Amino acid sequence: MSSFLTIDSLSLATPEGDTLFDHLTLSLGREAVGLVGRNGCGKSTLLKAIAGDLTPARGQISVHDRAAMLQQRFDEADTVVEALGVQTDLARLAIITAGDGTEEDFDAADWTLEVRLEKALADTGLAGVDTTRLIASFSGGERTRIGLARLLLAEPDLILLDEPTNNLDAEGRASVMSLIDNWSGGLLVASHDRALLERMDRIVELTPVGCTVFGGGWSEFEAARNAARARARAEAQTAANRLKATERKSQQAKERQDRSDARGRAVRARGDQPKLVLDARAQRAEATSGRGNMLASRQLGEAQAALSDADAQLERVTPLTIELPACNLPASRQLLSVEDAEMRFGERQLFGPLSFEVRGPQRLAIKGPNGSGKSTLLKLITGELSPTSGGISLHTDRIALLDQHSSSLDPASSLIENMRRLAPALSENEARAQLARFAFRSGDALQLAGTLSGGERLRAALAAAFAAPQPPELLLLDEPTNHLDMEAVSLLESALQSYNGAILAISHDKRFLEAIGIERQVDLGKRVEVRAGHQYFNDH
Repeated sequence: MSSFLTIDSLSLATPEGDTLFDHLTLSLGREAVGLVGRNGCGKSTLLKAIAGDLTPARGQISVHDRAAMLQQRFDEADTVVEALGVQTDLARLAIITAGDGTEEDFDAADWTLEVRLEKALADTGLAGVDTTRLIASFSGGERTRIGLARLLLAEPDLILLDEPTNNLDAEGRASVMSLIDNWSGGLLVASHDRALLERMDRIVELTPVGCTVFGGGWSEFEAARNAARARARAEAQTAANRLKATERKSQQAKERQDRSDARGRAVRARGDQPKLVLDARAQRAEATSGRGNMLASRQLGEAQAALSDADAQLERVTPLTIELPACNLPASRQLLSVEDAEMRFGERQLFGPLSFEVRGPQRLAIKGPNGSGKSTLLKLITGELSPTSGGISLHTDRIALLDQHSSSLDPASSLIENMRRLAPALSENEARAQLARFAFRSGDALQLAGTLSGGERLRAALAAAFAAPQPPELLLLDEPTNHLDMEAVSLLESALQSYNGAILAISHDKRFLEAIGIERQVDLGKRVEVRAGHQYFNDH
């Protein structure tokens, strides 16, 4: 298999000089390779280095053919032609067609452009689109398709994708998945999207302590990761047992030596043995005791070091776990009722009339394409906005919102300051104790919220949401897994699985919705839409 990309003993660092990862070696041909790792591990930095936008700290990157990165943001004042980057070449062809072309125009003309443009638009679901339309008039999913068309027009051998499905609706995600499924060249994609990673041929995990290549997609990677965690737990338990056994043997040896010393003192006290014999025995006993102590000390040190190493490995591969407090919500308790609610902005109707209710610890997903009003519906529920018509009644004041930006936190304030602001009834000691329950201990409480990683912000937002003496009965989730690494997503899934309140969730992550036990869906595109969980997931 020919190689489009070769990476040899690569090390990347932050601008401050902190190592992101070391000694990555990889050769990529006609295959799809996923990059995974915690936020800040260097995935985006690696893609930039491959694109030539920065210089590695150590090692080499060799791109043997044409490489291109998916452009995901465009100037909204540009037309489609400008966003595709072909306006100059199309204008030149128009001049030639009108009979006004110069010899220079003929030499520079791309005679295949119009055919390739038509095919690229057709392949990305944009056949017949008006290429003079402004980017501002397209939805997020349509803009992604324009970016994919631009990528196809470049005809690269190697495609680089950086979190290509973040913030995309079903239409945009489908476009990205189609590109991956049909691409015959090389593909390197940094992503936390498990459905996308399932399509990979190999997965590369980047960590500060090493880079590992796994064969297969997400399922194979997850199985290998779980096996590593099981091994780490077993090794830590074995090391702990060995330390206890060593400590027990050392104590038994000390007790034997103490008894021997006691007998020697008793014999010396009787005075019936020659002093020369007693002194010789004492010297032998002292030497034996010294050797025993040295041996015991060495064995104890080795056992303690082995346990420390095993604990460090266990901490590295095992994620945090957080158990949310129970809210003891009765099954029949009505929390929310929406009756013929309609929302308009001027002449534009977002959704409605819409009717549904939430009772007891039910779990519902809000469905709809980007721009359909999903986040607006949550603002109606919290009272931040009012519906154009119809009614929304909230029957509990124990409600919390968790969004992708953890916007409840002030980035310029410390964690303890955020906690005191969001839960003013807490004393400083109580606020610190709450942070500690969510793995922020000691000096962590003084960190500025704006300096936290995505996973840390999630934990801090959860700590604030569950700080009141009575935990929330209704939890609103607005794309909470966007910008989170795999460990943070797993942490959130585990926490929500143990939560026994109601959940109303917006998410494009099908696996996340499955993991937290979504039972029904509310479709903003229809008057009423309620389905059982399995039917919901099979339809999407």
